[in-house]
Amino acid sequence: MDPWGPSDPLGEALHAVRMDGAFYCRSELTAPWGLTLPPMEGYVWFHVVTAGALQLEAPGAEPVPMRPGDLSLVPHGGGHVLRSEPAADAPGILDLEREEVSPRYEILRHGGGGAPTGLVCGAVRLGHPAARRLVAALPAILHVEGTQTLDAGWMDGTLRLMAAEARELRPGGEAVITRLADILVIQTLRAWIERDPAARRGWLGALRDRHVGRALALIHREPARDWTVDALADELAMSRSAFAARFTTLVGEPAMQYVTRWRMHLALDELTGGDVTVAELADRLGYRSEAAFARAFKRVIGTPPGAVRRAAAAAGGPVASAA
Repeated sequence: MDPWGPSDPLGEALHAVRMDGAFYCRSELTAPWGLTLPPMEGYVWFHVVTAGALQLEAPGAEPVPMRPGDLSLVPHGGGHVLRSEPAADAPGILDLEREEVSPRYEILRHGGGGAPTGLVCGAVRLGHPAARRLVAALPAILHVEGTQTLDAGWMDGTLRLMAAEARELRPGGEAVITRLADILVIQTLRAWIERDPAARRGWLGALRDRHVGRALALIHREPARDWTVDALADELAMSRSAFAARFTTLVGEPAMQYVTRWRMHLALDELTGGDVTVAELADRLGYRSEAAFARAFKRVIGTPPGAVRRAAAAAGGPVASAA
């Protein structure tokens, strides 16, 4: 049996939160201290306080005080600042001397010699379109206090495993660290979804809706199917007009526009991260001709699919930012 069936659309979206490119840094800081972290488009930053206290500042949000056990996400890839106190100087983290344990793991020691703070930071790159859509619905800072986490021991255990894998550099270590980072992010999302009314609005709210949530899950599961408003309404045993109105109200765009957008973001992932031709993608996503697929792709993404594929090949890896 498939545990991620359309009966649990929100669970399926969380299941798709797969990340890569994990960067992991453990910091030993003494007051006064400050750090400026640079913008990283397409990445989610997470920060966990293991000792002491700090203030997190990001554009578009009120400063957030953090204490031991607290975890915060900065989900939109923007630059932000961490500091021991409001007036502390905050040099760029890339300008500070760091101990490189591995290409993905560093240790930072910095500060004025006062009260100590322990901090674990990580940056992970979003993968699946469902993950990006989910993260796009989050606030500028998502903060979960240590007392609000789902299990008092899960965070400490996860961080210990990440540190051990980063130090020992065993085969597959980067994959393990990345999956553990997935767990940190997903647990934080779950805690936020359970307690914050904002999680009941927009796309996340639509996933919770009995009818629209199932329609979204069906679209995500079978993007190549010849979907129409009538076909989706029939699956839900709703009238065409009632379904169309409800979908647009909850999701923020008409159903068929969502179908096209979803297909094109799946295609973008394939073109930037894999070895697939435009013709293969067109067929895989249910288009009768490569030309029709290319027109839809350029309309949604803003760049012809062939140009994205050539840029990815020239860069030798994922270049989603090219689009």
